[in-house]
Amino acid sequence: METYLAVVDAGSVAAAARILDVAPTTIAQQIKALEKEVGCRLLGRVGHTAKPTEAGYRMLDRARLVVREAKDMCTVAASDALPAGPLRLGATYSALMGLLPPALREWNRRYTDIEIFIQPGDSVPLVQRVADSDVDAAVIGDPLFPFPKSCDWALLREEPLVLVTPASMRVDDPLDVIAREPFIRFDRSFMVGKLVDIFLQQHGINPKAQFELDGTEVIAKFVAEGLGVSILPKCPQVVAQDAGTRYWPLPEPCPTRNVGLLWLRSSVRAPLSVALRDILLESP
Repeated sequence: METYLAVVDAGSVAAAARILDVAPTTIAQQIKALEKEVGCRLLGRVGHTAKPTEAGYRMLDRARLVVREAKDMCTVAASDALPAGPLRLGATYSALMGLLPPALREWNRRYTDIEIFIQPGDSVPLVQRVADSDVDAAVIGDPLFPFPKSCDWALLREEPLVLVTPASMRVDDPLDVIAREPFIRFDRSFMVGKLVDIFLQQHGINPKAQFELDGTEVIAKFVAEGLGVSILPKCPQVVAQDAGTRYWPLPEPCPTRNVGLLWLRSSVRAPLSVALRDILLESP
């Protein structure tokens, strides 16, 4: 069933074989064995792609449930102080570039036998994935709406918004610079972009928007190249660009991005999430 789900999610036998690191013939044999077991065809091929048949679609949700329950059973049966992994972890791109790498190094040192599978994503969809038990936990930015009651949240870092300019630019009045210079917006469909928009509206500024981009590293690079100024959270990725940029504090009221770990309280792997939380809180 796990192989069947991999083919459905990847869209082809070849893609699933690459993900599972097995030969395509092995995938085909396992699908054939599953189809024989359930007594009907589950996959149909269109060119190089594979899609579920009507019967395959009908059993899709139950197959996911069976696979999840089987993994949970192995976790519950573990006799170690912590349950067996893997820990299914969602993470935003900024977390992957900043908070997580040193924490994962420490995790590998402490828990050599417990794997972490990371699934990148944006904060809002990851909240739902944690609530739906698609992932056990997620490192996200606070999405500014209440979390599901089934989840626990630990604040890891507070990142105030800062003005980011080319290193050579002199700033006496940040608001004047934002209003005067070409401005690089953070994509407003994301939480950080919404926080920036709140700040601009609070201070009555309608900037000369030059670009609208997603990603602190990309925007910091554009600023370093002299393409404009921007407002970003003061996080390691922004500070790391100091050779080509400078960041300046903004006047109040100034929003802050809160970054934390969200996990499903009822998951059998919740102790793994708590262990990761403790490591993340210890990280500089």
